[in-house]
Amino acid sequence: MGSGAALRDTPGLTALEVLRLLESGPRGLTEAQAEARLLRYGENTVPERRRPGRPWRFVRSLRDPFTTVLLCLALVSAAVASWGAACVIAVLVVVSAVLRTSGEYRAERSTAALRELIATTATVQRRAGAGAAGPVARFEKPGRARGTAQGGAAREVPVDQLVPGDVIRLGPGDLVPADLRLLRASGLTVRQAPLTGESAPVAKYPFEAPGDGAGRTADRATGLFERPELCFQGSSVASGSATAVVLATGADTLLAGAYRQPSGTDAGRPAGRRRPPRRSRESAFDRSVNGISWTLIRFMLLTPPLVLMANAALRGRGLETLPFAVAVAVGLTPEMLPVIVTTALARGAALLARGGEVIVKRLPALHDLGAIDVLCTDKTGTLTQDRPVLDCSFGPDGRPAPGPLHWAAVNSLWTLQLAELPTPDALDEAVLEAAEDGFEELLAYEGVAAVPFDPVRRTSCAVVRAEAAAAGPRLGTHTLVVKGAPEDVLERCARTRAGGVDTELDGAAREELARLVAERTADGLRLLAVAVAERPARSGPYTPSDERGLTLVGFVGLRDALAPTAAAACAALTRRGVAVKVLTGDHPGTVAHVCRELGLDTGPGAVLTADRIDGLTDAELARLAARTTAFARCTPEHKARIVAALRAGDGTGTRKGRAARKAAVRTDKATARTETGVPAPPRTVGFLGDGVNDLPALHACDVGVAPRDAVDVTREAADVVLASKDLNAIDDAIVAGRRSTANIATYLRITLSSNLGNVIAMLGAGLLLPFLPMLPAQVLVQNLCFDAVQLAFAFDRPGPAALRRPAVLRPADLLRYITGFGLLNAAADLATFGVLVLAVHGSGHPGGQDAFHAGWFTENLLTQALVMYLLRTGRRSAEGRAPGPVRAAVCALAVVGLLLPPSPLGPLLGMAALPPLYYGLLAAVLVLYGAGLAWAKARYDRRTAAEPDPGPVPQP
Repeated sequence: MGSGAALRDTPGLTALEVLRLLESGPRGLTEAQAEARLLRYGENTVPERRRPGRPWRFVRSLRDPFTTVLLCLALVSAAVASWGAACVIAVLVVVSAVLRTSGEYRAERSTAALRELIATTATVQRRAGAGAAGPVARFEKPGRARGTAQGGAAREVPVDQLVPGDVIRLGPGDLVPADLRLLRASGLTVRQAPLTGESAPVAKYPFEAPGDGAGRTADRATGLFERPELCFQGSSVASGSATAVVLATGADTLLAGAYRQPSGTDAGRPAGRRRPPRRSRESAFDRSVNGISWTLIRFMLLTPPLVLMANAALRGRGLETLPFAVAVAVGLTPEMLPVIVTTALARGAALLARGGEVIVKRLPALHDLGAIDVLCTDKTGTLTQDRPVLDCSFGPDGRPAPGPLHWAAVNSLWTLQLAELPTPDALDEAVLEAAEDGFEELLAYEGVAAVPFDPVRRTSCAVVRAEAAAAGPRLGTHTLVVKGAPEDVLERCARTRAGGVDTELDGAAREELARLVAERTADGLRLLAVAVAERPARSGPYTPSDERGLTLVGFVGLRDALAPTAAAACAALTRRGVAVKVLTGDHPGTVAHVCRELGLDTGPGAVLTADRIDGLTDAELARLAARTTAFARCTPEHKARIVAALRAGDGTGTRKGRAARKAAVRTDKATARTETGVPAPPRTVGFLGDGVNDLPALHACDVGVAPRDAVDVTREAADVVLASKDLNAIDDAIVAGRRSTANIATYLRITLSSNLGNVIAMLGAGLLLPFLPMLPAQVLVQNLCFDAVQLAFAFDRPGPAALRRPAVLRPADLLRYITGFGLLNAAADLATFGVLVLAVHGSGHPGGQDAFHAGWFTENLLTQALVMYLLRTGRRSAEGRAPGPVRAAVCALAVVGLLLPPSPLGPLLGMAALPPLYYGLLAAVLVLYGAGLAWAKARYDRRTAAEPDPGPVPQP
């Protein structure tokens, strides 16, 4: 038997030859043949990504630089017998990994459940063989079999049971279950938007053209989609019916070929067992975490040697200070970072899933959603509904006129009534909906005959007569109303009618009409020409040959209906600092009109056609894409290249590039307004798509989004799945991502600035004091208390300011923040050092070192509580009435700092009670420190609000 995929690529074979090579026939396969082929070719399913188990997910969650650093610190702590620190760090890492694993596992299960909502049956024609009916008969639904078993019964079977050679039937609304070759068709039009991005249905019909059997070498996929006799898995029937033979199933379909990219590891695998590719690009979350991790790694690697060398040089201490040095490094480390990050992201993802609108498959994708500043989206099915609506009705002179709509509605009404179509055509429904107010005028005609739409001649014809004529003698006048593609209708016209006056259609008039059609089509309209003709009544049938000598009455123009929430969602995204860009395979005029209706920028250069992209370098494309709103006539490769160019920018995202960009914009405004002179920094890019043609772009972006009813392979490749094509759900997801990222950023700023201040103070005190300023156990307990209460940040609700712009964790900004506030914290700690000297040693308190340790322990926890309260992102200290999680945590931390030293646990940790004088002096230090924090925070907020968005963090 010939290969079905090879037969699909061969245009020179007739339908009979294809059936012969497939060892099939017009009545289909026998059950025995189908069973044998099912064993040979496997089930008709697209190869899915192998789902990793929970153990592998757990191991994979440990593969980030910061977790590696924590594990190394745990090993060092264990090596120096600091078992408490080692155990605490190990527990934090395990908790973080478990949280991330469970969250992603739940998201995968929710996504898999969406597959059950998609139709999984097809109508197949099978013949019973000499034996039993075969395995497919067990899936047959009662009451659906038609015909006799021996003559080829049509029954519903699961789609995954189809095999090459099966003869199936298609009807309106059916999904094409495999790659097919048409045998018979009646008015068949197919939506190929999931595969090609073209929104208009494509006419399909049996066609046998001469060929050499060599197939097409240039742009093979596009050539296959243009062949009228082929239908492909992933498309759907818009109108008409057909009988077709299955050419390819499963991994051999064109859909699976677009999803699968062979790699070296798959070279020896059978076609049906190759794994789909995984995304190899680095996301915004990866870049941010890696940048922050390496910044902290440098500090942590530098701190222990400095402590050892300083103590050895100034105090003559040796390796006995190694536990203290490790404790200082641990003190600088935000041990709770993996737990905070995972908890904040998992909580945001759970809240979105609870609403039933958004499923986050990969937890870091929630951060990426909050970071995106560019959202690229396909037009068909996302911004529009795939449903045409009437836009205008005008005469041959281009002026608005009701006549063309009236006659188009007459054609649509009686074609639907008399042609016995399986389902109404979408264009006919749009015309009748627009003419609903004049429906009584349509009933003034009686239908006589109809010649339905034919994809070859591209016209439909309705023959009617007025009711008054119907009441008289049988003989009279019939009116032919023809509607269809402008070029085909004009070929059949001899006159035009404008203002009730008929004019002969000469060459000049035809050129003028062609120009009018081109202008309106360029504006994004889908035109239908309408013509009429009077004929003497007759009793015989009407045929397409009667469509001649017509009088053109005008045109009706239709557009794709916008999604109900698209305009409001685009406006909301714009307010949040997210630029919406449209990438589609449609006509530029159509895209421009949709952008205007959505309120997107439609000025000069707002729409760029793909043919211009081919001649641009990546840097030039990045600069041009930065100011372009929509891209038309895009192939999948164009979409991927545009997304990649937006992500990479033109080199101005580096430190030198940003400086050059600022200088260029400041000194040469004219150059900045030219097409290729606009600097383009790198951006964080999201992509929303639902078709196979969107797969390359989904792999190229930072975060991929797909609706629930997207093609299976597209939904599998996406990071986020929408339960519906409601763009407001994306806005909700972006808000959730920004909240999670704001909480993570708040934790990092507060804990790192506090830790840095403590480390600086401990290093200074360790060099000045004859004893260690804090014992390793005290440092560990202090860190445990501070880390435990900081879990409240994962449940905080940042203010509106944190949601107004894309949220990105930038190491450079974080370093400046923690340096400034860390030095302020160190000043407070050193002031406390002076207070302790005055209150403990100056007053002759008998506690000595234990009292000093207790005083510094209390001050550290109180200052950390003050930092937590005053430095919350987007919040003022007195905002809100109800005690939130952070306020409760602050109170708990302060209570522990005040009560632990004088409690029975204090002596066990090497701490003693403090004199009352110390608490009075400490209160004064805390008041001054709080005032300094408030002033510095207000100054930082003003400066941050005035700065432009610098774009996402570059790769380290």
